[in-house]
Amino acid sequence: MENIWIIIAVYLAIVNITGFIIMGVDKSKAKRRKWRIPEATLFLVAAIGGSIGSIAGMYTFRHKTKHWYFVVGMPAILVIQIALAIGLYFAPINLIFL
Repeated sequence: MENIWIIIAVYLAIVNITGFIIMGVDKSKAKRRKWRIPEATLFLVAAIGGSIGSIAGMYTFRHKTKHWYFVVGMPAILVIQIALAIGLYFAPINLIFL
């Protein structure tokens, strides 16, 4: 059981670093008027666990902060992820392994 927490922590670290980096890369590409990372990809990375990194990248690079759907959507994804994590943590063990 201890190994699963390590795997989850490593996964979350990687996906959040990825979310942070792609926000910076997309901002750089926007400034240079180059090919951009699709918004769906930015949201997908947040949805698969990288919401904290994506939010940090948004505000660090001042990217997508004028788009309401990012300003509202990214924190909404984080809130949903926290709720799911709490629900899974407190779920009876037999429901998790069905």
